[in-house]
Amino acid sequence: MVFVTGGSGLIGSFLIPELVRQGHQVKALYRRQVPAIAGADQVQWVEGDILDPALLREVLADVKYVFHCAGLVSYAPQDEELLKQVNIEGTANVVDACLEAGSIKLCHVSSIAAVGRPKKVEVLTESAKWDPAADLSAYASSKYFGELEVWRGVAEGLDAVIVNPSIILGPADWNRSSTQLFRYVYNERPFYTIGEANFVDVRDVVEAMVQLTFSEISGERFILNAERMAYKSFFEKVAGCFNKKAPATKVPPLLAEVVWRLEHARAWLTGARPLITKDTARVSRKAHFFSSEKIRQMLGFEFRPVSESVHWVCGELQGQMANS
Repeated sequence: MVFVTGGSGLIGSFLIPELVRQGHQVKALYRRQVPAIAGADQVQWVEGDILDPALLREVLADVKYVFHCAGLVSYAPQDEELLKQVNIEGTANVVDACLEAGSIKLCHVSSIAAVGRPKKVEVLTESAKWDPAADLSAYASSKYFGELEVWRGVAEGLDAVIVNPSIILGPADWNRSSTQLFRYVYNERPFYTIGEANFVDVRDVVEAMVQLTFSEISGERFILNAERMAYKSFFEKVAGCFNKKAPATKVPPLLAEVVWRLEHARAWLTGARPLITKDTARVSRKAHFFSSEKIRQMLGFEFRPVSESVHWVCGELQGQMANS
């Protein structure tokens, strides 16, 4: 029996069909409604929340493997406390429930945001040290401290692996996760930043998670990243697939600093959520490369190129729009 948190998210919506296809019995947690995904009728759906420890203990009574995919991604200042609740407290609840049930292997989905970023180091690996004094986002801190809960569990005897995906590319709701980047280009927005980003295909994330979880590997974390690409190049690839005009106006760093401050003021005055925050403005200028060499060496794992992922996501999104 396998249990999946975050069953309606991007990773969960691809992980669950794969687990069903492989013949596993699957339970999955959902909050609002059961997602319309392949194999959904073969899943035991549980309505609830990872902030409910009693529910987790009950659900895990007959489970052998847990994929903890639930989490909050936000760079909005007003979500700082919610990030702590979901990404730290929620993960602690999952870890405690696994420890209480016993004989469970946990696969925890973290993020490259939780990987340390030492100064003057461009290529980052799983061993990069976390600097608590660094100017990092509340989201990054919440993912890092969520990982610490998993390591606490490992110290107490929990069988666990951690994956740290980069920006995950996959067809999802226009308004959620990385799919917003595709919507941005589809709507022919004019601006791009000078930074670079790291990307990985959701299908590769799922495959890596499954291989690691059903292996003898334990007590390890793995960066999942296909390649690094400039935002300008990424937007051009997406625009080419959609047959749209790519963003062509570069936003210099100084202007980005002005824009996020104006957005902060607008949000404070109106109560609306800022479109750009200090963290998103500064993250978009980073140029680190997150190395996946560890999983390549340990599993012989290979990642799809970003160009292939972009072509696939664009095709899937166009199909969704045609059927809507």
